[in-house]
Amino acid sequence: MTFFDFGEVIGQETVFVIFGIPWDYLTSIQIANSAIAPNKIRDVTQNLALTTELGVEIPLLNVVDLGDILIKPKAIEQNLKNIDNFVKDLYQQKSDIIPIMIGGDHFCTYPVLKAISEQTKDKEGFGVLIFDSHLDFYDSWDKGVYSHATISRRTFDLENINNTNLMIVGTRDIDIPELESAKDKNITHLNAYLIQEYGLEEYTNYVINFFNKSRIYNLYISIDIDVLDPSVAPATGYAIPGGFSYREFWYILKKLAESFTIKAFDLVEVSPNLDLPNNMTSTLAAKLIIELISFISSKV
Repeated sequence: MTFFDFGEVIGQETVFVIFGIPWDYLTSIQIANSAIAPNKIRDVTQNLALTTELGVEIPLLNVVDLGDILIKPKAIEQNLKNIDNFVKDLYQQKSDIIPIMIGGDHFCTYPVLKAISEQTKDKEGFGVLIFDSHLDFYDSWDKGVYSHATISRRTFDLENINNTNLMIVGTRDIDIPELESAKDKNITHLNAYLIQEYGLEEYTNYVINFFNKSRIYNLYISIDIDVLDPSVAPATGYAIPGGFSYREFWYILKKLAESFTIKAFDLVEVSPNLDLPNNMTSTLAAKLIIELISFISSKV
């Protein structure tokens, strides 16, 4: 079973490669099970129509699905090495490939982003946009410096990532210590409630202008599903009210794809065990992935 029945081998025409990281050992909430999300999100695509909202025929998109990276939940360093090797091998097979990762908890982003940033030739034009209801800017949490609550801080620690090319959008559940740390590092975050005050278009332009000001034209986008409101995406460990609607987020992603070259993206923190019987959140996740692929394809 693959995402929308896409092939499983990278070829000359391949543009996008999907892979899963079924790993949630570094989450801090026991009720969640995001390790099963990659396969569940693949599974729900079997019941979805084969065109996007803008009428793109999904089977014509140049996508492959390589399945999941082998993970041993508690073998943190080995998993990091395996993920790094996997991502770098993608670029060995095709240097202009666009990786798409399905998690797993949000820490899965770190090794993928690290490998991609190391492979990026124009590092000065590269930025990271994280969509999340949380800052996740703790230096250490739960099991240590590697945690889904430290992902933004570990991202900030990467070489060539700084407060001019990292932005966190959709925040609305921030703890005092991480807020103080983010202020100290001058990290830009855009709270979710401002979409009501600015309006959708101005809110989106605020994000675009942040990266334009820093002359960023290549983006890695990381999507924590809890950036959406739990009324539309209930299946996540931290269901924080006040998030984006699907339509608002669809519009934001469309405008980002029009404005930047999306070098890679991920979607994390879906917990199918917490979903409704109709697989509402997994279906939403699958739709976001394929819609964003189609937005990017229009420019490739």
